[in-house]
Amino acid sequence: MYIQYTMDQLCLPMDLEEDIPENHLVRVVNAAVNRLDDTIFDAAYPGGGRDSYHPKMLTKVIIYAYTQQIYSSRQIAKAVRENIPFMWLAGRQRPDFRTLNRFRSQRMKDVLETVFTAVLQFLSDEKYVSLEHYFVDGTKIEANANRYTFVWGKAVNKNKLKLQEKVHALFASIEAAEDQEEREHHGNDLLELGESSEWNSEKLELAAQRLEAQLLEKPKDKPLKKAVRKIRKDLLPRLLKYEQYQILLGDRNSFSKTDPDATFMRMKEDHMRNGQLKPGYNVQIGTENQFILAYSLHPRPTDTRCLQPHLEKARQILGKLPGTLVADAGYGSEENYAYLEKEEIQAVVKYGSYHKEKSKAWKENVGKIENWTYDKAKDTWICPTGQTLHFRKESKELLESGYEIGKRHYRSLSCDGCPLKERCTKATGNREVVVSLERLRYQKQARAILQSEEGYALAVRRMTEPESVFGQLKNNRGFRRFLLRGMEKVTLEVGWLSLAHNLLKQAANDQRRRAAILQ
Repeated sequence: MYIQYTMDQLCLPMDLEEDIPENHLVRVVNAAVNRLDDTIFDAAYPGGGRDSYHPKMLTKVIIYAYTQQIYSSRQIAKAVRENIPFMWLAGRQRPDFRTLNRFRSQRMKDVLETVFTAVLQFLSDEKYVSLEHYFVDGTKIEANANRYTFVWGKAVNKNKLKLQEKVHALFASIEAAEDQEEREHHGNDLLELGESSEWNSEKLELAAQRLEAQLLEKPKDKPLKKAVRKIRKDLLPRLLKYEQYQILLGDRNSFSKTDPDATFMRMKEDHMRNGQLKPGYNVQIGTENQFILAYSLHPRPTDTRCLQPHLEKARQILGKLPGTLVADAGYGSEENYAYLEKEEIQAVVKYGSYHKEKSKAWKENVGKIENWTYDKAKDTWICPTGQTLHFRKESKELLESGYEIGKRHYRSLSCDGCPLKERCTKATGNREVVVSLERLRYQKQARAILQSEEGYALAVRRMTEPESVFGQLKNNRGFRRFLLRGMEKVTLEVGWLSLAHNLLKQAANDQRRRAAILQ
């Protein structure tokens, strides 16, 4: 009547592998990690102490966990105890969550990139990727930080300035209360300690020590005692705090107190639609055939300044720079075009006005210099009414990165009586334009490439490359917030995610290949 059922009898086979299907994803992870050379992991284990779990076993477990949307070390440890594929990968060993977390966030910090590169080489050898075309894009992922413990750069500078005024006022009051002879100390008076210059913590500490020395000579001087107490208890600690904040800020405009490496950014996942800023990181990836070729993290919210450091990281991972780079208009700055030209990389990169230039309104706008004619021999511009703008002077703009933009100034001789002046400019005088000829040259090159058959195909393909990968990471696998804190550990998280994604993609491609063969 019933199939025999008993829990008290040993069942065969005992090998867990028998319960795992032949084409299961866990076998792809196992095979990929087994191909790695054991010496790769030597840097993570200096030796000494008790024997450690095998790094290949821990690597397999963590990669497979990330493919299964399991990111918590406690949940991974639980899966190793209860889940058959995890138990098989671990060889029925049971590392606890502390071991797993320490391995992925500390031991692998100098090894993970090497592992990623080795796996990428396997994919290249087996023709999953060719490393010919490099599609780059960025996305913002929220940091594991309190959303309300923020520090703003403008507020720090403003408060520090107010503190400077209080310090100056304090010493001015001391000087006003003392005679010239009493203010002299080792040949210097308090005014020479820095009233006319900016106070820093070192100067204030020195001034406090001198006031304390005076206080020893006049212990009953209440104003002096009050001033020393105010410096020690209030002014000096606050000045030290603001200086530390400025060091943490660097060239950023904000950071989080709970994760100082995170910057407050606007996220696309803004469900309240109120433009709320959240602490996060800008994750940049380069892809081909939706495999991740390189990854990097940046504290900057915009993509423009991230391209060059990302490509240097890609050079480190791939051993070379890609021959062709495809990116959206967020990367189309003069500085980036100059860098790509210098590195001899074909740039299939849009610029900000690329799509606007195709509109009827843009083409009919007589004020746009792109609709004018440039005479290179005479170095003049000719507007739509035939008026000539002559060169006046040259200026330079230095960007934060150190890149210098050369700008040329042109002005017409007379715009009086021009029927198109109201449509051309709102200025009362003659029309003047400031233009970077290098920027126009780069835009002309980019336009020609993008309008070619190959360039157009690559630009269309870009929409299904990194954007699809981000969709899989954030939507399909639910990774929207980092678990670890600090740039170093967060970069490791992205490395694990990238490894898991590539092996998932390999398994999907293998399945399609088998299906095509069967058909």
